[in-house]
Amino acid sequence: MYELLKKDGKAKRGRLHTVHGTIETPVFMNVGTAAAIKGAVSTDDLRQIKTQVELSNTYHLHVRPGDEIVKKLGGLHRFMNWDRPILTDSGGFQVFSLASLRKIKEEGVHFNSHIDGRKIFMGPEESMQIQSNLASTIAMAFDECPPSTADRKYIGNSVDRTARWLKRCKDEMARLNSLPDTINPHQLLFGINQGGIYEDIRIEHAQKITELDLDGYAVGGLAVGESHEEMYRILDAVVPHLPEKKPTYLMGVGTPANILEAVDRGVDFFDCVYPSRNGRHGHVYTNHGKMNLFNAKYELDERPIEEGCGCPACRSYSRAYIRHLLKAKEMLGMRLCVLHNLYFYNTMMEEIRDAIDAGEYQSYKKKKLEGLSGR
Repeated sequence: MYELLKKDGKAKRGRLHTVHGTIETPVFMNVGTAAAIKGAVSTDDLRQIKTQVELSNTYHLHVRPGDEIVKKLGGLHRFMNWDRPILTDSGGFQVFSLASLRKIKEEGVHFNSHIDGRKIFMGPEESMQIQSNLASTIAMAFDECPPSTADRKYIGNSVDRTARWLKRCKDEMARLNSLPDTINPHQLLFGINQGGIYEDIRIEHAQKITELDLDGYAVGGLAVGESHEEMYRILDAVVPHLPEKKPTYLMGVGTPANILEAVDRGVDFFDCVYPSRNGRHGHVYTNHGKMNLFNAKYELDERPIEEGCGCPACRSYSRAYIRHLLKAKEMLGMRLCVLHNLYFYNTMMEEIRDAIDAGEYQSYKKKKLEGLSGR
């Protein structure tokens, strides 16, 4: 159940109660695609760096080790030793971005695994079954994520099919949650709004999926090539047509600035690979902009990545040492940068929640954006 605690303009401060604990929103979900955060980050680390929700991927876990295996081992929470909420995305995005050969039909999608080329079929029912086997806290509906460059006619047809698929996802999820051997019979289902950069298609689709009264609603198919301005325009248009008293999730977004702007438009769930991916390449976030620790100027710099930061990297190590680790290709260098970046994101979300609570979101956002841009 989602409680809307407070609003500051359009910014929402909420709380989602789940079977695996309460999620304070706005929240950033830390991405662990194959049931692990890339960069040698353990679930004990996640607890230390204030992670509320871990996100894993249906497609990747279905291909390896196999969702049936995860089910036999007691579900994803037990498998990876994580007792807080997990969101699994439906595999739709991966099917459409990774699979080289695929055929989309009304029943679902036939495609070849990106690992070994074997033929796989996935439709709404299969995606729900896999996610039920994984026993995540929140399952995402199976949708088509059309390229942002697709023409209006293609997007219209695709969105209509996604709406039909959503109804099938809801029915299948209800069936699975009623079975005696289901690990998590309280699994929640979020629907996904699509429509490319066409406001009218997006709005019509939002109205249609709202009627299904789901546990939450995501905006998908953004941050896939369109400009930031276009993304904000779509959010301005579509978020008012999604239920305010349900979580609103912007999938795969984004930079700290993107998050600050989207919170201002009523979004309260986020996920993105940026903090871990950038961290693995020595790029770290600070309140004064992004730093590249490979730069020679940090060779003798004994300061932490950011003064006053409470993350495991900043509490114990200098920029000079972390730079040395990165240059020497020591795994610890990547690990420390990833920990710092995720801590930075999770702390920013805490600050966002405090600012909305205090009714000071606008001034917080302005100050934060100025700092992030390095001014």
